[in-house]
Amino acid sequence: MTARAHSLADLGAIVFCTLAWGSTWYAITLQLGSVDPVASVVYRFVLAAGLLFAWLALRREQVMLTRAQHLEALGLGVSTFAINYIFVYWAEARVSSAVVAVLFASLAFVNLALFRVVFGDRARASAWVAALLGILGIAILSWGEIAQASFDASAWYGLALAFVGVAGSAVGNVYARRGQAIGTPIAASTAWAMLYGVATLVALGLVRGVSWRFDMGAPYVLSLLYLSVIGSVVAFLLYYGLARRRGYATASYISALTPPIAMLISAVFEDKHWSLYAYGGVAFVLAGQWLLLRSRNDHN
Repeated sequence: MTARAHSLADLGAIVFCTLAWGSTWYAITLQLGSVDPVASVVYRFVLAAGLLFAWLALRREQVMLTRAQHLEALGLGVSTFAINYIFVYWAEARVSSAVVAVLFASLAFVNLALFRVVFGDRARASAWVAALLGILGIAILSWGEIAQASFDASAWYGLALAFVGVAGSAVGNVYARRGQAIGTPIAASTAWAMLYGVATLVALGLVRGVSWRFDMGAPYVLSLLYLSVIGSVVAFLLYYGLARRRGYATASYISALTPPIAMLISAVFEDKHWSLYAYGGVAFVLAGQWLLLRSRNDHN
């Protein structure tokens, strides 16, 4: 592929993941209610892992991993597909999703700092500026909801849960990078990681006495299919491919791009309205993404 083709492929991955994960914010609301969040996340990744293993078998691609590769997949699964997701569900039960979105917009910044400590990576100044623009942009975009949020004891607890979710995602990227370094295939690594995440959540559910009921209603089933296929299988394969080509800070900046999509969907389905601040926030977010795409791979 030419450099231009690679750039277009990277842009396509960013657009798809942004649209997919931006829309999953709404899809997740259709999962809340009668089914425990732990059970919902387990169902999501059981289906996603099963589809990935079936895909690998049909294409006769590598499924088995070495012991070292399994250890990295285990770390990725526990961090990303267990801690990250379940703590986000728990956080959103206590604090506005807008506040959670601002915290997750900091993921690119956290990645830059963590990769500096763990791998000794020295990111360009433009990457740090871009990460800060993402945080600022989402804060401006969500300012109306943040200003109206009630920061009582429960909300502060929700913030702490969200921080754990961000940390889980960042640590997961470290394991993904380490798996890349030892030659772990993306699809096989992701499939095993999801399975390890499921095992972790099942153990958590058994300890907490979770009820493993399933909602057969159309909204729950259709949202589960969407979250599993689009939001998990396709999006994560594209995400990890982008991360290997462009670096994990560039890929994780998608967490700053998804809230505008989530707000747009809310405007359509939930009759929420955009303020003038929101447009300014989007401009900051897009400026940050533009800076990152102009930079060389931030993991070199």
